[in-house]
Amino acid sequence: MLVEIKSPTRVDLAGGTLDCWPLYNFVGSCWTINLSISIYTGVKLKLRDDKKVLVTVKDLNYHKMFDSIDELFICDDKELDILKACLNYWKPQKGLEIETYSDSPVGGGLGGSSSLMISLLKAFGKIFNKNWELKQLVTVAHNLEASLLHTPTGTQDYVPAAQTGLNLIKYSPEGFSVETLPYDVNYFSERMLVVYTGRSHHSGINNWQVLKEAVEKRAKTLEALQEVAEISKDLRQICINGEWEQLPQVFKREFNARTKLSEGFSSPEILNLEVIALKNGAEAVKICGAGGGGCVMIWSPPDKKEKLSQEIQSKGFQVLAANPLR
Repeated sequence: MLVEIKSPTRVDLAGGTLDCWPLYNFVGSCWTINLSISIYTGVKLKLRDDKKVLVTVKDLNYHKMFDSIDELFICDDKELDILKACLNYWKPQKGLEIETYSDSPVGGGLGGSSSLMISLLKAFGKIFNKNWELKQLVTVAHNLEASLLHTPTGTQDYVPAAQTGLNLIKYSPEGFSVETLPYDVNYFSERMLVVYTGRSHHSGINNWQVLKEAVEKRAKTLEALQEVAEISKDLRQICINGEWEQLPQVFKREFNARTKLSEGFSSPEILNLEVIALKNGAEAVKICGAGGGGCVMIWSPPDKKEKLSQEIQSKGFQVLAANPLR
């Protein structure tokens, strides 16, 4: 049986970093809000009748055959890391053929690795007749990626890959819960640009620094986290009310709050892109993920979006073919 799975990535709209335990416990019940986009990861998977394992990672031009899963595990190729985490969890007794891909730039800040983890878990789940519930799927993916990265990880990135749409993710002492809202897809599509800065980022570095300072009770960090939480609370209400015209102001507040949280959230490339975008009619720039590079979302009036896109690309930045999903 051949199983094919694809999962979207996301842009986070507000409340990023709060999804990292135990930070949400420091600010009280709060929300992280994100949106699935049409930048996908995917998996093709089938079991073999022998012990051999054939691995193809299309976006990294990687292709290798192993005589067994044991042989795969002793191979040091970094392209195998995420697959090893899944194989260690599922422990298949047969060989397999697996092909993966990711449309997201490496270190793009769109949750690409988390989306791929969801694609892998869904694919193996189909093979082994595992019916995932959202909370269990997110929990397993989150823990596997933490073991892989050896760093604290949040949970927000797995949700839009597993449950497509505009997600309001609430964090509280009970953990997380998700409300997926209907929204005006065309309104977002006409205004948003997702742009790769050309510099990859490492989400664990910025998040770890914030986590460390919060645990050490540094007032500046705790105040900035509280501000991020207040902004995401405001955005939640905007989403519920459909008051989309207020989004640019929220994104501006979010940009300022996150750069207060850590200087590493911005970068020379992001600051340069912000200047170019605002000069050419953009209303706001939103750093994606933990920042420090990767992608940003630019919010533009519909009548200026095409010219803005051309100007950004003329300066060497890459505009991705990213559309909002419901």
